[in-house]
Amino acid sequence: MAENNFLENCREAVCIDAGRVYDSCCDRDCLEDLRCYLCDDDQALVQNAVNVRLKNSEVLNVYVDVEPVNFNKGFYACDLTFYFLVELDVFTSHNTLPTDVRGICVFSKKVILFGGEGNAKIFSSVTSVNGSDTQLYPRNNLPKCVVQTVSPVSLSAKICEVDNRCDNVCCIPDCVCKVIGSNLRTSLPNGTNAIYVTLGLFTVVQLIRNVQMLVPMYDFCIPEKQCDGNCSAVTPCDVFSKIEFPTSDFFPPCSKEECC
Repeated sequence: MAENNFLENCREAVCIDAGRVYDSCCDRDCLEDLRCYLCDDDQALVQNAVNVRLKNSEVLNVYVDVEPVNFNKGFYACDLTFYFLVELDVFTSHNTLPTDVRGICVFSKKVILFGGEGNAKIFSSVTSVNGSDTQLYPRNNLPKCVVQTVSPVSLSAKICEVDNRCDNVCCIPDCVCKVIGSNLRTSLPNGTNAIYVTLGLFTVVQLIRNVQMLVPMYDFCIPEKQCDGNCSAVTPCDVFSKIEFPTSDFFPPCSKEECC
C-alpha cells in the first residue's frame, strides 16, 4: 500500500546526473612499526632518548590514484597513500619531563574495485563571474575513488635503530612537510635511533561514476523554515542554556555485566 501511495504522489520521471557507487569495501588495518619522520632538531633529540610515548595521531591527507586493471575489464586498482601526523612525548631521561615532538608517518595500500566500463570523452564548460564560458580540459570517463576514514587509533611507539634494508624511505610532499614547519629527515644512516609507531586504521573506499538516472519526482524542495537574522539578541547564556547537561561525564555508564 505504501508503494502505491508513492506512485500516486509521483508527478513525473526526471533524468538526473548523479554519482552512483559501483563498488565499495571497508577495511581494518593494523599498521605496525611505521617509521616516524622528524625534523632535524627533533631527530637529534631522539638520538639521546630513553623512551617515547604516542599521544595522538590524525590523517593529514590521502593521495589517490586510479588505474584500470588490464587483465580484468571493468575493474580498477586504487592506489592509496596515507599521511599521518603523530604527536609524541620523548623522554631524554627517567627523571625529566618529556618533550613534545611531532612527526609524519606514511602508509600505502592498493584496493581493486569494480567501476564499470566507459570509454567516452567528456567535454564541458564553466561560466565565470564575468559571464564568459570557459572550456574545461576534456577528461576520460574514469570512475572516482572516494576514501573515508576516521582518526587512527594510537596504539604504541618505540625507539629502534634504523635499518635501511627494511625501511622504505619515501618522498613526502611539501604540503605535508610544512605541517610541522621544517624539512623532514627521510634518510638516516644505519644504527641511528628512530621512532616507530603502530596505528589502527578504519577506512571505507568507494568507486563512484557519474551516470544519468531516471528517478521519480514528487515535488520541489521548498524550505519550510524561515531564516532568523536576529543574531544580536542571542546571548552566550542563551546558547549555554540549550546545551544538555553532560550526565555521562559525571556518572560514567557501567558495562552491561556490571549493571546486571
